[in-house]
Amino acid sequence: MRERLIKSRLIVFCCLLSAAVISAGGYPHAAAKPDAAQFETRCGWFDNPTPANVSLYDREGQWVIGSQGGHQLEDLWERPKFTPRQWVATNGHYGYGCACLRLRVDKETGRVLEARAGRARPLTVCRRDRALKRWKRLFK
Repeated sequence: MRERLIKSRLIVFCCLLSAAVISAGGYPHAAAKPDAAQFETRCGWFDNPTPANVSLYDREGQWVIGSQGGHQLEDLWERPKFTPRQWVATNGHYGYGCACLRLRVDKETGRVLEARAGRARPLTVCRRDRALKRWKRLFK
């Protein structure tokens, strides 16, 4: 009888322990997926100087969205829509503007992993932003 009681308590304990591990996210087969919390809004200079070369320069550094012959975002994303007053053409229709983008980045490599819709901003916003002064030589 005592042996049965110990066995049943052991079974209940194991079931409760398994439930606690699974509810705490410790299930071994659960793959970690990027969630919306990993996306952040980054604002700065949106640079598209030539085909397939696109970066965002913000207060922390350069974030490479695409590099000709190198890293390119796999997914389609909605680029900011610049008006003529918000865009500085430097090479035909290629150039730069001021924008905010929703990005998921790799801070070690400086690459953009995912991008969501961006919005254009007036050029004066980036020109007046003290945190972007370090890019002044690139964006006049």
